[in-house]
Amino acid sequence: MGVGDFIRRMASPLVPKSGPGRRIINALTSPFGTPYDAADMYGQRMQGWQPYLGSADTELSPYRDRIVSRVRDLVRNDGWASGAVTRTLDNAIGVKLRPISKPDYRALARLSGNPAFDAVWAKEYAQAVDAHWRTWADDPLRYNDTERMLTFGQQMHLAFRHLIVDGDALALLPWMEERVGLGAAQYATTVQIIDPDRLSNPQQTFDLKNLRNGVEIDPNSGAPVAYWIRKAHQADWFSAADTVTWDRYERETSWGRPNIVHMFEHHRGSQHRGGAGILTPVLQRLKMLIKYDGTELDAAIINATFAAYIESPFDPAMTAEGLEGGDEQLAYYQDQRIAFHQHRNISLAGSRMPILFPGEKINTVSAARPASNFRDFERAVLNNVASGAGLSPMQVSNDWSDVNYSSARGSLLEAWKTMKRRRDDFSIGFPTLIRLAWLEESMEEDALPLPRGAPPFIQARAAYARAIWLGPGRGWIDPVAEKQGAVLGMDAGLSTLETECAENEGADWEESLDQRAIEVQGFKDRGLPLPEWAGQNLASKTDRKPEAE
Repeated sequence: MGVGDFIRRMASPLVPKSGPGRRIINALTSPFGTPYDAADMYGQRMQGWQPYLGSADTELSPYRDRIVSRVRDLVRNDGWASGAVTRTLDNAIGVKLRPISKPDYRALARLSGNPAFDAVWAKEYAQAVDAHWRTWADDPLRYNDTERMLTFGQQMHLAFRHLIVDGDALALLPWMEERVGLGAAQYATTVQIIDPDRLSNPQQTFDLKNLRNGVEIDPNSGAPVAYWIRKAHQADWFSAADTVTWDRYERETSWGRPNIVHMFEHHRGSQHRGGAGILTPVLQRLKMLIKYDGTELDAAIINATFAAYIESPFDPAMTAEGLEGGDEQLAYYQDQRIAFHQHRNISLAGSRMPILFPGEKINTVSAARPASNFRDFERAVLNNVASGAGLSPMQVSNDWSDVNYSSARGSLLEAWKTMKRRRDDFSIGFPTLIRLAWLEESMEEDALPLPRGAPPFIQARAAYARAIWLGPGRGWIDPVAEKQGAVLGMDAGLSTLETECAENEGADWEESLDQRAIEVQGFKDRGLPLPEWAGQNLASKTDRKPEAE
């Protein structure tokens, strides 16, 4: 029963004129009876604020296209919006997002009862899987991409861009066995990034109980079971027939292999589509700032080009009327003005001296643009934009002139938390499912090190596919101080080499150690003294001690 039904029932003739029931009615209907200011309906500050209340799908679905088109327009044409998107992409994903296998050998050992699933096996398995992954994901011929244009890292960059601008990341995983049959590709698994605009209800029908903006759901559980994708974007006039044709793709095969991967940030329960990118909350303010910025620029240009003018006793309209009416005196006056200025070119030290005709006076235009508070106002709005987008103000404006080390580091660390969360959330919801589909094929086709009695992939896919994803590093503001802090943290056992390599360089710690061993051996092979970082001080002290004695 809603509040309205409750009030009507309590207000019925059966309710006594006094008592608890009447006190509840008075509290709910009195202009002064709301216990929360946020529920006030009668005060000047709140009485006009009656926002729409609906479910996640009903609030967003009817307005998704309008919101997305406006955000895209800003990103295309405004430097602030484009910069915010670029900074987020560069810090969270880059174009080198890659997995490092971390198989859950303990779970596999318990599941199979085989103690051969140990840390040694996990390292061998991870190295083999990661090597096969690189041959697929970084294929220079791009057979990982259905459209053969992007590497896997570039595809994830594009998908994440769709996510933060459009609110959805969408991919189809076609099985293209014909490429393997021709010997062109090693794997049949491919990835095709789909424009989220194409995910929609067939023939643009209204949302139904089991169909929400292109997502077909199980009416009992609410789980997505299929996706309806237009064959072409609705604006593709050159593919008119395909713009009115939809294909239905089941979410996964009967044994659980993903067919469609759909990722969006879940802000509410029972939400089935995105559509609200990172700029949506600040869209209105950002658009107003763009208009204000353009107006100030126009005014400044006018002030710069129109610096001074000469005022005569007659304006142009009066002069024209006088000439047309045959006013000989006015015509004579204008002729005298022209003749006067033609013969007056007096200069002093190379500068012309303005000598005016009787009745004239010179005026200047005051260059009052941009307004004195323009910079502060612009900064305040950009701070709002940065806060809404999860960035530091300096990352949006690229203005580092008024920050010191402490404030810059604090601001960037807060932004890094958001970047890291976005990367982890995206990695779980998007590339992990793609890797799951690829790994299923790799387990069948590649000679991976598996102990006897290893459980099938379908039975233990989560344990086999467990991995962490590496993206761009956090970077440094003061490399010396921060690297010294990293060393102290590792020496004290508060951090690990894996953590430091991942956060600061976006690198794999084992690859870093392997490369370091190669470099140390290179010094030795060439008869060069080892540098300090290779342990030369300790080695030299040990070697010199007997000689000194």
